[in-house]
Amino acid sequence: MMGVLKGMRVVEGSAFVAIPLAGMTLAQMGADVIRFDRLEGGLDHHRWPVTKDGQSLFWAGLNKGKRSIAIDMKHPRGRELITQIICAPGPDAGLFLTNLRVRGWMDHETLSTHRPDLVMVTLLGDRHGRPAVDYTVNPAVGFPDATGPEGSADPVAHVLPAWDCIAGNMAVTGLLAAERHRLRTGQGQSVEIALKDVAAAMLGNLGIIGEVAVNGVDRPKNGNALYGAYGQDFVCADGERVMVIGLTDRQWRGLVEVTNTGAAIAALEAELGTSLADEGARWLHRARITAILAPWFAANRVAEFGAAFDKAGVTWSLFRSFARALDEDPDFSSANPIFAQIDQPGIGSYPVPGSPFAFSAAGREPPAPAPLLGQHTEEILADVAGLPGGEIARLFDEGIVRGA
Repeated sequence: MMGVLKGMRVVEGSAFVAIPLAGMTLAQMGADVIRFDRLEGGLDHHRWPVTKDGQSLFWAGLNKGKRSIAIDMKHPRGRELITQIICAPGPDAGLFLTNLRVRGWMDHETLSTHRPDLVMVTLLGDRHGRPAVDYTVNPAVGFPDATGPEGSADPVAHVLPAWDCIAGNMAVTGLLAAERHRLRTGQGQSVEIALKDVAAAMLGNLGIIGEVAVNGVDRPKNGNALYGAYGQDFVCADGERVMVIGLTDRQWRGLVEVTNTGAAIAALEAELGTSLADEGARWLHRARITAILAPWFAANRVAEFGAAFDKAGVTWSLFRSFARALDEDPDFSSANPIFAQIDQPGIGSYPVPGSPFAFSAAGREPPAPAPLLGQHTEEILADVAGLPGGEIARLFDEGIVRGA
């Protein structure tokens, strides 16, 4: 790959979402990312969704563009080899991402004895080192209690592993920041980030902690409404459901103009004695606004107003299933430069995304398939660990390493 990080080597020991995502993000920017796994595959090697043949689409999706080595991590020689690979020499090497830290051999204290300038980024569950995943962190911080239909009592957990996605990209940020520090000072370091802290920080960053601590408000469920402004879903005459946003002044004015509800909105403002140009006012009076807009949507088909919405700068979208989005939206096809139809070994050909970044200095890299487990074992042992061919052959013969 020829991306902006060409020449950087990152070693990854990981499972599930956040750290594999971090490694993949770096690989898609040109870094040489080496993922090591157990001989039988990591904890996520067969993670759903899977094909009818049991091949993990999840694993293929989060390991694109990496190199793979399969190694017996319980064998002393296997651990030595992993240490050699992590701590291999070179100014652009010595970078390690993991959420599988093992005290006594795969931790910064031990590894840095082999390479003092090692940069190691470790994702923890919580700050105490206890295990946590997105689906336990999310309930713990309160979002399910604020998600779901207005007036309902049951918590609604999300489908998107949002904290994993954010943590993965923060791990990238942490690694690149520590690598920049090393370039300036020559010093390596350990960088730790906890999944629950990522969620807690965002809770504060979004003003929700302040809302509780200062205003004494524990946010209730508001259905599909956009909190603090105007945003609502509507069912149209053709049965389609759309989401319409009136967050900014331009969005709001465009919505009122196209729906021809200006007179009714002005009458509502006069009745309320307030201007709905204020987004907070739109939130407080959202039910009255929705009552004005709903009949218009119920009487119109999407095909009749979609172009007018776009021309007026209205922010809106159809509700689609995953399958329908893939079938209808060209942004999920090769018409979008981040996508390409590639052949994933063991799975087949399907649309695969590359990096969403477009760097003017490096161009856009096409997506690369994920490796087969152990696909690059021999070349990594030779090129990174620096082992001679005879020793590599013995490692295969003794079952300490495995190829694809």
